Amino acid sequence: MAVAWTRTQPQAGGVALRLDRAGSGPPLLVLHHDIGSLERLPAYDALSQHFDVLLPQHPGYGHSERPEWMRSVRDLAVLYRGLLADLGVGRPILLGLGFGGWISAEMATMAPRDTERLVLVGAMGIKPPAGDILDQALVSHIDYARAGFHDGAAFDALYGAEPSTDQLVEWDLCREMNFRIAWKPYMYSATLPHLLGAMRAPALVVWGEHDAVVPRSAGEVYAARLPDARLEVVAASGHCVEMERPAELVRLVTTFCNRG
Repeated sequence: MAVAWTRTQPQAGGVALRLDRAGSGPPLLVLHHDIGSLERLPAYDALSQHFDVLLPQHPGYGHSERPEWMRSVRDLAVLYRGLLADLGVGRPILLGLGFGGWISAEMATMAPRDTERLVLVGAMGIKPPAGDILDQALVSHIDYARAGFHDGAAFDALYGAEPSTDQLVEWDLCREMNFRIAWKPYMYSATLPHLLGAMRAPALVVWGEHDAVVPRSAGEVYAARLPDARLEVVAASGHCVEMERPAELVRLVTTFCNRG
């Protein structure tokens, strides 16, 4: 069944964002990876059958305006809290993918009682006690994006064996924004682990079995520090679970959000 997505350009913090929205039910804010997001993914369409899905492009990524003043992931989290307030969205489910997981965790800690559920998928934001988050400055744009997939064929099916010039330009813009707001320290917060205990809503931490971007040890910290959390490992998947194993991720999210 075709999904009817609507596109708007709301303002948040004086920044014009691209926001796609579809479905009905509990509000679900999906925050994308540090490489941006393809506009249409099977996981997004499937989630819209169960939720009112809000899919923004981060400021400075994709087609959203780049704020010159932004310097931290916490800034992004505050901006998204303001966006939800402006849209009249109360107590959303937060679904964060990779870098978006870090933003989601920051949002949950700053408004613990205003989050219905928290789902973190391969989330950055925590310094892994074992291993390191892959340093994108050391590899090409394509190699970094490919590193998110366990199965290279899955990458090729979505981006092509040779991604387009437009895609390479978008990845370059994303990388520049990553450098600006998440570089020192690289892709984690020294304070976030100490703030996670304020979270009141249940949390689901999802990790790809073969995540080569963020070590699973970071997920174990999230699961241990969040008061009501469990860790689920998805077999035959890398960092981008929503693209490699979309049906499994949707199953985990819907089951978790429908529990008592």
